[in-house]
Amino acid sequence: MGEHYYTRKPEVKSQPNRITEVLRGMKFQFTTDSGVFARKEVDFGSKLLIESFVDPDVDGDIVDVGCGYGPIGISLASQFPERRFYMLDVNERAVDLAMSNATRNNVSNLTVMPSDQLSAVNDRTFACVITNPPIRAGKQVVHGIFEEAHDVLKENGSLWIVIQKKQGAPSAIAKLEEMFQKVETVSKKKGYYIIKAVK
Repeated sequence: MGEHYYTRKPEVKSQPNRITEVLRGMKFQFTTDSGVFARKEVDFGSKLLIESFVDPDVDGDIVDVGCGYGPIGISLASQFPERRFYMLDVNERAVDLAMSNATRNNVSNLTVMPSDQLSAVNDRTFACVITNPPIRAGKQVVHGIFEEAHDVLKENGSLWIVIQKKQGAPSAIAKLEEMFQKVETVSKKKGYYIIKAVK
């Protein structure tokens, strides 16, 4: 079995790749690499999550879990400069890329940290958690992210998720409804669901 993008230290040979993307009407340049998620282009699900996101009514910081090389956190941090963004990934290559991509795009209101799920920030509270969860890591990991997100969210804070119907959107919604006071599907497109859960 080959290693996945949620491997802590990818051993696959580094092959950096530069891509340009327009997100929320702004142009960004990202360096990607082998061993990280969606190296050829920002994936459709992440783009839909970025475009669908609405700034929460709760004061506080925002955390991007499983940030990869950084398209979600960097594009949203550039849009909401009054917020502090924390970007987390277990993959150390992804963390390094996210740091350099933040600098390349002149986005400074963010902190990139290596973290297994939300372990690096579980002593903080947040207005919002955003994630394109690592589906291939399995349901236990994905649902663990939901649970840890609930723990760090402020009252009325929100969790935003993108997940495909065929990759478990219905069971994800059922799990979220057990924990959160309100769960809604904000957008559906090409089999992808954007789900917002409010604590």
